[in-house]
This record gives sequence, C-alpha cells and structure tokens, in this order.
Amino acid sequence: MSLIEKIRADQVAAMKEKNNEKKLAISSLIDSAKKIVIDKGGDRVNIPDEIVTQVVLKELKTIKEQIDSCPADRTDLLTEFKNRYAYVEAYAPKLMSKEEILALINDKFADVVAGKNKGLIMKNIMPELKGKADGKLINEIVEELCK
Repeated sequence: MSLIEKIRADQVAAMKEKNNEKKLAISSLIDSAKKIVIDKGGDRVNIPDEIVTQVVLKELKTIKEQIDSCPADRTDLLTEFKNRYAYVEAYAPKLMSKEEILALINDKFADVVAGKNKGLIMKNIMPELKGKADGKLINEIVEELCK
C-alpha cells in the first residue's frame, strides 16, 4: 500500500469516527500533494511516495513554526496545533540521527569534507540526504566538520 493510499484510508476512518480535526489535517496533506502533482503535470490519483513525503515534511515544519510562534495564553490554539502535528507526524519518514548522518558523510563524502568548504560539502550531501534527515541538523554537523 502506497503512502497516499494509507492517508486516504485514514481520512475515511477519521470521517467515520467524526474526528473533524484529524480529517482536516489529513485532507490538507492530500490536497497539497495533489496540487504539487497537478502542477508537475502528473496523475493526481497515483501520487508518488516521494511527493507525499515532501508534503508531510513541509507540513510538519509549518505546524512546528505555528506552535513556536503561538502565544502561551492561547492554550486552545496550542492544543489544536499539537494535535495536528501528531496526526501529520504519523506519516513522516523516520529521520536519520546525528550519528547516522555523520557516518554517511564520513563514508561517502570524505574527500569533499577534507576540503573544509561548507558550501561544496552541502551541495554534495543534500541531494543524498533530502527527506531523510533534518536540514538544520545536517548544517550543524557540516559546521562542526569545517572547524
């Protein structure tokens, strides 16, 4: 079962449960994925997992920013954002840990790291790690390696 099929099945389940908050969170994922596929001229029914994963990670980042910028006295909004984050996080891929990223960089990109050129290192490793690791964490690791 593809990721989009799982998300659609969960959307139907949320509707049957009358869980409107979960349904809205899942619907926004489906709509965003469809929009990207349509913009690229693809089939909006059979959406590739890469696009769905990209949408999920972008949505998680957006929700995290909403949580961080929400005033502390707005507990109703904070609760809503945290619930939405939990619903969307269920579809996110497991991201690599700091140790896994460091091992991959040292294994595959040792020659590039030896140059200590941060821009060149990032240019080489980002295509390999896109969607598999957090960009901020990758940036921190590369900064440490360039010292």
